[in-house]
Amino acid sequence: MMSSQISQQYAFRAQKRLGLVHGTPCYSPVKGFADPGMPVRTYQYSNDGRLFAYALPASVRIFQAENATLVQELNIPNVVELNFSPRGTYLSTWERPVKLEDGAQHKNLRVFSVSTGQELIAFSQKSQENWDIQYTVSESHAVRLVAQEIQVFRPAEWSKGIIDKLKVENAAMISVSPGLNPSIAVFVAEKKGAPASVKIYGLLALSPTPTSAKTFFKADRAQIKWNDLGTQALIITQTEVDNSNMSYYGETSLYLLSAAGNFDCRVTLDKDGPIHDVAWSPNSKEFGVVYGYMPAKAMLFDSRVRTLHDFGSSPINTISFNPQGRLLLLAGFGNLAGKIDLFDRRTLSKLCTIDAPNTSHCSWSPCGQFLLTAVLSPRLRVDNGIKVWHCSGPLVHLQPIDELYQAGWRPTSVDRIPAFPPTIPQAPPPSESVLNGGANGAKTPSAKPAGAYRPPGLRGLATPTIFKREDEGGSPARTGTGSGHGANGTPTRGYGRGSGTPLGTNGVNGGRRYVPGAPSRTPSTGGGAGGATPGGTGSGVSATASGGAGETAGEKKRKKKDAKKGKASAAGAGAGNGDISSGAVTPSGGGEEAISTRPSIDVSGSARPSIDVTNGSSRAVGPTTPLTPKESGESNDMAAKKIRNLNKKLKAIDELKEKAKRGDRLEATQLKKIEGEADIRKELDALVLLTGGGGGGIAAAA
Repeated sequence: MMSSQISQQYAFRAQKRLGLVHGTPCYSPVKGFADPGMPVRTYQYSNDGRLFAYALPASVRIFQAENATLVQELNIPNVVELNFSPRGTYLSTWERPVKLEDGAQHKNLRVFSVSTGQELIAFSQKSQENWDIQYTVSESHAVRLVAQEIQVFRPAEWSKGIIDKLKVENAAMISVSPGLNPSIAVFVAEKKGAPASVKIYGLLALSPTPTSAKTFFKADRAQIKWNDLGTQALIITQTEVDNSNMSYYGETSLYLLSAAGNFDCRVTLDKDGPIHDVAWSPNSKEFGVVYGYMPAKAMLFDSRVRTLHDFGSSPINTISFNPQGRLLLLAGFGNLAGKIDLFDRRTLSKLCTIDAPNTSHCSWSPCGQFLLTAVLSPRLRVDNGIKVWHCSGPLVHLQPIDELYQAGWRPTSVDRIPAFPPTIPQAPPPSESVLNGGANGAKTPSAKPAGAYRPPGLRGLATPTIFKREDEGGSPARTGTGSGHGANGTPTRGYGRGSGTPLGTNGVNGGRRYVPGAPSRTPSTGGGAGGATPGGTGSGVSATASGGAGETAGEKKRKKKDAKKGKASAAGAGAGNGDISSGAVTPSGGGEEAISTRPSIDVSGSARPSIDVTNGSSRAVGPTTPLTPKESGESNDMAAKKIRNLNKKLKAIDELKEKAKRGDRLEATQLKKIEGEADIRKELDALVLLTGGGGGGIAAAA
């Protein structure tokens, strides 16, 4: 029973509260522990769970965690961070550096004896990142990095100062390994073109020659994660900028190094994207990695980077083993939905799925049977609180706490708690807080998943396959175009005008662009070929259109492109007679050809047979009525504008040719422009010939 209580105690810190709580089955406050009644800046358990300390604005208090007995009260103001040594013998505190009146250096990193409360040594430490001294497991040595120099102390003899040191050029961070044969891993960042590196030195016999080293490019920062035995380390490197422009957070890579120097390699991952999380198994023989763009992949490797199991793709960014290594957690926190999948490591089968949305903190209990999840402030200022889940899935405890800042289990050595059962244990009965729906009027967790937002018009309908993720049974992403789809394979959404507005060729009304609110212009219709009235006064406009309200955006684009080609061919066909017809041949939705004609232009001002262009051939369709001066002016402007545009294209092509002569490298699109010069000149010659030989209808524009 004692071990059960030890394994389940947890602490929490809120804006106005600080508490110690027993775990299963009672979840009652620890007797004898009094709330300090003032804001607490931080708290910390010792690694063995024996001690508990917290920092107040004017002092630091140290308690026995089991019965909340006060051990020491240190009168140290303004402490921001505190930490215990591995065996709880020493307490380190850190304050924000300030300028002293006498000009002396502020020694804001201080080390105290827990048993006596005496200050043993003090240092100056400006940065809050990696502020603490690193100890070996046995507390035989203490190490800190100061200005590219590794300094080694003997904690039993702090008064003797530095007993050993080693200078490593450009050293950015260090990490002391656990285990009985400690090592120091040193990360050296890139500088002046030299690659970054990680070097491992033996701590007990510190020498300038590393026992293991690995160099690599693309590394501005690094994380070093040792296994529990201290024999191997995983190195996660990261750059500030991703040169491929695929991520805001830079590029990441993963390497494995042996402390003895007999093995090192890069961990090759089969999916592009960042490395979200890495975790060693407590047996120190395998590790898990979560990597890749969402949905991310999770993979299990052995100590020689051989694949053991692929968990597939899902929206996750966290991996964690329970302290016994029997269970494995895969979860998606942060901006993900908060879904937690638990797996049995022996069978690699999924045990359950837990929905814990908005989770900021998640950790295993020392017994390995419970999970604590917490919604913390200031990341989220609503629904703050603690939930305790059993590894079989059910919620067993709920404690809402306003403005919760910190929460966590009391650490306990695995040797002091019962072994994990051979079979997954059953969940204990839930606490009263779960049965009553939570204290302080907290809402009972809804069994219905929230899911993605759906607009009211689509609610109650099945989600189309194309809008589902691949891991939810959706179709894989397509890169090509398809019928009725855009360039990226996304189905068109059918936006368009109402049925009362008929569409013509290329999405225009009666051959003209539709402008909302503009007065409608109804084209005249008539019999005869091509829609022109033989001998009449019609302008030769055909009201027939192959398009319609059901056309997709892709079809309209293709028709518009084909219409431009039709204009060019019409200009070439009519150049010999001095006539031009702007009709364009466009494919209809059913594969047939539909002819969209516009008023033909009589450049001579006299009645003559107009030219109907169909598939590049010309035939007389009867005389047309001469254009009015207003219509003739509009046609002149259109032709002049067309000629100006063609001259601009030719000028751009000439510039590209000059670049090519100078030896400049041209892109594929620029080469394609040069190849189209002949077609542009042909179209321009036809227009110039038409305007110049028509008797004054249209003036050529250069």
